Amino acid sequence: MDDSFSILLTNDDGIESTGFRALYEAFDEFADVTAVAPADDQSAVGRKMSNDVDVTEHELGYAIEGTPADCTVVGLEVLCPDVDMVVAGCNKGANLGAYVLGRSGTVSAAVEAAFFDVPAIAVSLYVPPGGDEPWTEKADAVADYRHATDAATFLARNAPEAGVFEEAEYLNVNAPIAGGDDEERAPIEITAPSKMYAMTAHHEEDGRIRLHDRIWERMGTGDLPDPQGTDRRAIVEGRVSVSPLTAPHTTHRHEALDSLAESYLS
Repeated sequence: MDDSFSILLTNDDGIESTGFRALYEAFDEFADVTAVAPADDQSAVGRKMSNDVDVTEHELGYAIEGTPADCTVVGLEVLCPDVDMVVAGCNKGANLGAYVLGRSGTVSAAVEAAFFDVPAIAVSLYVPPGGDEPWTEKADAVADYRHATDAATFLARNAPEAGVFEEAEYLNVNAPIAGGDDEERAPIEITAPSKMYAMTAHHEEDGRIRLHDRIWERMGTGDLPDPQGTDRRAIVEGRVSVSPLTAPHTTHRHEALDSLAESYLS
């Protein structure tokens, strides 16, 4: 692969984020990279779409006053329409589990690319909870993203020719945070999104209702019922999770619904 390979790079943490810079530098070594990323943090906006966006030139490409899905559409339609692949990330914080996929701006940028028939990879970093330092203050160096950048660049270089995107429309990649320079490369495991759901809601004393995802505490203690082969199990055990996914919702026709429809006008 040479520098004729072109990538639209986007994310949801914003164009100035450390994870974005880590991926840009890694891909820039072998590909023509155009940044089309949100000007500020757009985490957890899902596939929210704008009617119009402001675009500002940036040293890496373009900063968009909009969402990750906006970035994919604007990039593929106007700013860099002939790219070979869309890469979204690297998100600071893992995007794991079936119920998380629709919320994630990072994943949503890859989903949007699938409707353009452009291969895509969403890349996120698992930052373990716990310890004295809040997770939001961790992973502030490019080197922390080494497992993510190694896996993402390997997949981008090799997955198209291997025929991966003939079966999957996008890959959801989650990588563990990297340790020192002498740490061995984390292995890749092909996974399926976990179906475990851990959202709760309860009343606070001030009358507000608090929504909380209990999965992070369970991940911090290793108390997970997720079986082998799931994305969450792989990442907790130190492997890079790669889930091959398709974008459109599937349809399953069945006799019960057909019979119900037939009885509607009777």
